[in-house]
Amino acid sequence: MDNADFLAGKGGIDFDSSWRGERGTENSPELATGKSLYGINHLVAHVGVGELEGTVLPPTFGALLVSGGHTEILKVTSLTNDVQLLGATIDDAAGEAYDKTARLLGLGYPGGPAIDKAAKDGDKKAFRFPRGLSLPKFVGSAEEPGKHRNNFSFSGLKTAVARCVEHFEAAGEPITVADISASFQEAVVDVITSKAVRPMHEHGLKTLLLGGGVAANTRLRELIAARCASAGITLVVPPFSLCTDNGGMVAAIGAQLVAAGAKPSGLDFATDSSQPVTDIVLEPRS
Repeated sequence: MDNADFLAGKGGIDFDSSWRGERGTENSPELATGKSLYGINHLVAHVGVGELEGTVLPPTFGALLVSGGHTEILKVTSLTNDVQLLGATIDDAAGEAYDKTARLLGLGYPGGPAIDKAAKDGDKKAFRFPRGLSLPKFVGSAEEPGKHRNNFSFSGLKTAVARCVEHFEAAGEPITVADISASFQEAVVDVITSKAVRPMHEHGLKTLLLGGGVAANTRLRELIAARCASAGITLVVPPFSLCTDNGGMVAAIGAQLVAAGAKPSGLDFATDSSQPVTDIVLEPRS
């Protein structure tokens, strides 16, 4: 660490337990090195990963964050001080829905890769599962937006899959895991991609960045690419290796904060598991 200019770690959600335990002691990295410490919102870091491959992002762009615990649409004017939430899940996140559905189908954990793999051998039109919050009463129009125009809900989808599995079990028939997986996945990515593209137009955004662990899903990447191309939106997708949590994405935001002259979090900051995506760096305790 002697050659480092600063230290950055995931702050708020999932802050690394070893750093939290050592922070403020003689063994803590910040005291041992004398470097400034930034507690980074790891949700924003998933957006910052888009710049690790040398991509030059426009001054303002949209971001679709899809992870185990979050599904959010963002308007990003500055990764250091201006991230606006346009829409989010009101219950389960997409990743949680994958995990719960995989458990119902006996596919194990984590559910995302397991369902993605099973779906390749299935028919995505075999079952018509619900697309949460996509009815006109929830969506409204650009002139008169509905309450949940840009929001997501996956709890009803999970319930629909459970009822489908129960039907097969009650009839004593084998569960068509591949078809259910493909149909479930199509319901998830259909509503995510359609809801992500619409606010890009309404907010005048020409670039959409995909981030988060679920960004590794092959069908999501395929459909968001097609819909962005059709809408004339430039899509930025991280490589598979940078979709899940990684140190590079945290360092990328840390470097921007340092360049922008942001105040370090220091030793005495509170971790917050409910830290909103609009709070980019953790503040010292008051």
